Amino acid sequence: MRAVPSIIHLDMDAFFAAVEQASKPSLRGKPVIVGGLGGRGVVSTASYEARKFGVHSAMPMAQARRLCPNAAFLTGRFDAYRANSEIVMGLLRERSPLVEPLSLDEAFVDLEAGPYGPALAGATTPAEGAQLVLALAEDLRADIVQHTGLTASVGVAGSKLMAKIASERAKPDGLVLIEPGSERSVLAPMPVRALPGIGPATEQALRRAGLTTVADLAEAGFAELVGLLGKAHGAGVFQMAIGWDERPVVPDRDAKSVSVEDTFEVDLADRDRILREIEQLAVRCVRRLRAAGRSGRTVVLKVRRFDFSTLTRSETLRGPTDDEEVITATARRLAMQVDVTGGVRLLGVGVAQLADYTQEDLFAQLEREERESGAAAVAEEALAEAVPAEPAARRWWPGQDVTHREFGPGWVQGSGVGRVTVRFETPYSGVGRVRTFAVGDEELEASGALPLRLPAG
Repeated sequence: MRAVPSIIHLDMDAFFAAVEQASKPSLRGKPVIVGGLGGRGVVSTASYEARKFGVHSAMPMAQARRLCPNAAFLTGRFDAYRANSEIVMGLLRERSPLVEPLSLDEAFVDLEAGPYGPALAGATTPAEGAQLVLALAEDLRADIVQHTGLTASVGVAGSKLMAKIASERAKPDGLVLIEPGSERSVLAPMPVRALPGIGPATEQALRRAGLTTVADLAEAGFAELVGLLGKAHGAGVFQMAIGWDERPVVPDRDAKSVSVEDTFEVDLADRDRILREIEQLAVRCVRRLRAAGRSGRTVVLKVRRFDFSTLTRSETLRGPTDDEEVITATARRLAMQVDVTGGVRLLGVGVAQLADYTQEDLFAQLEREERESGAAAVAEEALAEAVPAEPAARRWWPGQDVTHREFGPGWVQGSGVGRVTVRFETPYSGVGRVRTFAVGDEELEASGALPLRLPAG
């Protein structure tokens, strides 16, 4: 374990929503909710103003609308999020070659490996080293504001575990140091779920044994935790509970797939219940996929049966997608191919063959249209020869970047009944005016995201 707290964990504050507020002057200081706006959409990110109403990530969008009906509800603009993420990650790499991105808005950094490593190594006391790291972290946060206008919370510690906990304490827009040597006292009162690797099933197993806090885990000892959780998991949990974490910062891991899974305390035998669990797993998987700014072409279902046999089923789609409805429907189809007689103890949903996210997911749109048309498609096909095809109506999404030939750049506030409402403002303007157009107005077109800060000069 390090004597100098040279590992930092950076987490951008309400990143997606913050980018939207920085891009749109009229939304600054107001509740903003980003996510899927369909009937089964979920919240990706809520601004701190929206969180005051109880809105949080992964909440069904319908519930968020009930809790905060006056919020701005926007679809995601991943080109904007990725562009700003690249700026932030570039600033981190100026401090060290060892940067481990966890998502578009979160990363670990090992300062010992960077240009300030010799200064940290030459610190005469741990306190002197800690002050240098704090100064570097404050400079980093200021640079992020200067280049993007966004704020970040930073945790500083001697390990990844404690740096992550420190950044949680720093939110929003703060900096917290956990001094090496204080790990156990900091961890002791925290719930067991605060430790990485402890999910709902493990928490229930620990709770049945009377272990609810990290202090309980440390006092239980190595042998008891191994007996409860198995050798590998139990040993890892015990090390975390006593604040021992030697995991290195691993730069630029390129994931081959994104997946989530759950182990159930009681085997599931009811197919409807299994399908509901798969739907929830698919939602969580998509959330991780989008957080990483990726899409994928192959949907994978993992099923561990009552006898511990493990089955996998996969389906490769016609193109990469991060569409929640498409991935959920595909996972459900795969589940119908699996015999669940006797019960299921584990379910997992994953996406492989990853690609960079593309905002206009035409494949997902086609899939939805095919499902929604259903039997009506047969009748439409029969009429196709007799009725000339009309051009498809243009679709506009709340939050989408647009440009009008006369009024310039703006963003879509909403659309319906053949009309689209646009607010004309930029990250560098004041609050802009609102105008309404026909959805097919040829002078209005989709455009790319503007940078949050104008280039120097």
